[in-house]
Amino acid sequence: LFPEMVTCLWKIFFHTTKDRILQQRNMYSSSHGYQEELIKQKLQQFAGGSINLSKDSNGIGVLTLNNPKLMNALTGSMMVELQNKVTELENWTDGKGLIICGAGNTFCSGSDLNAVRAMSTPQASSDRHCFLEKRSFQLFWLPLISVALVQGKAMGGGAELTTACDFRLMTLGSEIRFVHKHMGLVPGWGGGTRLVQIVGSRAALQLMSTAAGVNPERALCLGLSDGTLSSSEEAASLEEARSWLSQYTEGPASVIQAMKKVVTVARELPLESALRTEKDVFGSLWGGPANVQALARKVKHK
Repeated sequence: LFPEMVTCLWKIFFHTTKDRILQQRNMYSSSHGYQEELIKQKLQQFAGGSINLSKDSNGIGVLTLNNPKLMNALTGSMMVELQNKVTELENWTDGKGLIICGAGNTFCSGSDLNAVRAMSTPQASSDRHCFLEKRSFQLFWLPLISVALVQGKAMGGGAELTTACDFRLMTLGSEIRFVHKHMGLVPGWGGGTRLVQIVGSRAALQLMSTAAGVNPERALCLGLSDGTLSSSEEAASLEEARSWLSQYTEGPASVIQAMKKVVTVARELPLESALRTEKDVFGSLWGGPANVQALARKVKHK
């Protein structure tokens, strides 16, 4: 029962911690008119595309944005489906890693403009952006090591989505571009804040104020990308990404998820709380199956 007990306790802790942070930021409050079920009903009216999820026995999942006719722009129904798939991943006990990619050899061009135009009133626009910000926050908090596989273009909201992952891999000829300036906007899904955390304030300001595309070479220099893949072909680059991610996901799922959680709370919580959480995570694993087996094999110094 030990693994199941630890998993149950972690789910309670993680969701409680996320809720506490959101409350501290005063986000998604019903007092501000945010009613998620009503927003989902409105979004479902704008159909098209899909979010596909596959989960391998090795603990690596692949989340595919599938709307290639519109460069994988997120329709309203895709936004709701994204929530369902991420919630499924949150509850994947055997999960260790996640690759997010786009169909048709490109990543994502942000929101579908049909939904944007139809939900253009200040309240409707705020609701839609709150919903998407919450989804990117869910991705950010997933207890899986995540990587965005950037093929083709990641533009606007698509660029923001890459920052919700732990890592980013790019294929030759691809680009990440924060084009919000040309829309008379700034990032609204939390991508601007995460971009500063990834590349620093100076580089983030340059990328957003110029709205220039970032190719794989420059992305590597900035720390925005973690590697350039040798293939630009859709299936081959996905296999390369699987191989790259597998170096971080070797080992028991309980240990991989625990490490991800330690890093996540360190980013989000005050130092004292993060240290206390790390101690609690250590205690939840000590004496568990993975720890006992490792001690028996005497693997510490191998």
